[in-house]
This record gives sequence, C-alpha cells and structure tokens, in this order.
Amino acid sequence: MTLKQLEAFYWATTLGTFAIAAERLHVTQSSLSKRIAELEGNIGHALFDRSGQRAVLTAAGEALLPQAQQMLALEQTIRQGLEVEGTLRGPCRLGISELTATTWFPALVRRIHTEHPGVELKPQVGLGKSMERLVERGELDFAVVTGDVATASVASQTVAKVEFAWMAAPTRLRKGTLLHAELLKHHPVILSTSDSGLTGALRTWTAAHGVQMREVVACNSLTAILAMTVAGVGISFLPKRYVAPLIRRQLLVALRSDPPLPRPEYHFIWRQDDTRRLVAVMKHLVTEEVDFSAGNPLWAI
Repeated sequence: MTLKQLEAFYWATTLGTFAIAAERLHVTQSSLSKRIAELEGNIGHALFDRSGQRAVLTAAGEALLPQAQQMLALEQTIRQGLEVEGTLRGPCRLGISELTATTWFPALVRRIHTEHPGVELKPQVGLGKSMERLVERGELDFAVVTGDVATASVASQTVAKVEFAWMAAPTRLRKGTLLHAELLKHHPVILSTSDSGLTGALRTWTAAHGVQMREVVACNSLTAILAMTVAGVGISFLPKRYVAPLIRRQLLVALRSDPPLPRPEYHFIWRQDDTRRLVAVMKHLVTEEVDFSAGNPLWAI
C-alpha cells in the first residue's frame, strides 16, 4: 500500500469522478484507475462497486476513506514542516471575475512570478456561482468571488468590499438623479446572469426593500454591460472606482440610490479539506494584492 494509491482513492471518492481526480493529481485517468486497482489488490477488498453507471463506495471503501484522509493529512503536515520559502511548484488553477482580471490580477501575477517562479498559473474567468461549483468539484484550487458561499465543503474568507452605484448614460438620466423604486420601474436594468454573486446581492436588496425592476437585460460580460450602459440601453450596477475614467469622460453619470445600495464583499474560497501550502500561500498573496480601485490598464492605452 502506497500514499499515491491512497491519494488516488481519496480524491476519486471526494471529487466524485475518476476524471476530475486524475486532473487534480496531474495523472492520466488510466494511471489513477491502476493505482486504485493496486490498492484493492493489496488490501483484498473492492473499494468501489462498478456494476452501475457510476462507481460507488463499497463497505470497505467507506471504512477506508477516513483512514486515508488521516494518512494524507499526516503526509501534508510532514511536507509543510520540511518546506522552505520558494519551493512551490506546479500548476495553480484559479477562478476570477472579469473585474478582478482587469484590475489587480496583473499585479498578483507579477508577484507570483517573482516569488514563486515554479508555479504555473492557470486562471479561468467566470461568474461567482460557477466558480464555486468548480472549487467544490476540485477543478479549481481556489477562486475569488462575490456572494455568500452555499456549499458546506467550500471555505470562504472575505478579502475586500467594493462600493457600487447605479450608472447611466447622461442621455438617459442626469448626474446625481435620485433613483428610487418608482423611477426604477421606468428604466431597463442591465445585469449579469443569475450565476453572478453581484446579481444575487442586488436581487436580495430589491426583495428586502420591495423594489421592482420592470425590465432586465441579462449579460455575462462586464465589458458588454459597460458598453450597453454607455449606449443608453439601460442603467446598471457598477463599481464606482472602476468606472471613474468613464465618468470623467462624461460617458457615464453616477446616480444616487434610495434605499442605499449594498456594498458587495469579495471572498477567497477553497475546499475545506484542501490543506496544501499552495492554497495557504495564494490566500496570503491575494489578501495583500487585492485592490479593486486599480484602473483597467487597457483604458490607459
């Protein structure tokens, strides 16, 4: 019995599929299956019932799972005790939003390349709830998302709060207009799709205050939301510091809100059972580098 066999068994069970577990361990699916088969031969018991469409744990597999977890946790503790600064290596799969990608993410990339050149960053840009699902399944090592985490197996730490405001083209509403519930009924609202934590926060706000939106234009791209708002298609819920250059150019105007808008939180999320030093180091670096007031570098070109 080897740690690699126990590792293959543990992650195949925890992540739900052999394919995702193989990706997590950076091996082929056939290699992962071979390790599990060798483990079964070594202990003399089948760990998975493969008679159905999906393999499920046998009684022996159920009994072995917590012991395998303890063995791998001990291995991780030993490794962390022996590791020194700068030894991080291998792929790092992370999920970020478009806002993160166009503000502070370039600074984070530069710092990681300087301090941990052996780390290979593999970013994926998407919306909060989809990123949470990928973290839960082990397809991402961590993500930075908005909205409350609803999955028990996913841990969360708040890393930033961002001030948002209603925005409109000056041809649609005047600067400083007080946007109240009655006025909101007369303007289409351009929002991210339901997987966005920002949209979830705004929906919670409207429900709490009895505010109704007459028409919603759904879009999963921040750039497209900005473009449609500038074009006068509708109003949108946007980060104030991020769009400040567009306000200065008189392409957008900020509106006041009654009741006041929520101030969304951004969270670093990871699997509860992922105790790797990689995750701990990345959480520390993200906490130090997160800065949503950073401007979009492309707008300066």
